[in-house]
Amino acid sequence: MSKGPVYQKSFDFALSIINLYQQLIFFKEFVISKQLLRCGTSIGANVNEASAGQSKKDFISKMSIASKEARETF
Repeated sequence: MSKGPVYQKSFDFALSIINLYQQLIFFKEFVISKQLLRCGTSIGANVNEASAGQSKKDFISKMSIASKEARETF
């Protein structure tokens, strides 16, 4: 079963963030890289949680959190 384009894009984005994190660690950048890793990978986690929302309001809330994490990443 396909989970949809938002799920796939957030997953692909998380993989890109992990690769960037590894490059930053290689160059001894630790503070910003850890925050980037946390917020960049939590987008997909919140999208996944939204897909299992108990109500429309719960779905909107989780997607709103994912949106905030995406803005923090950029």
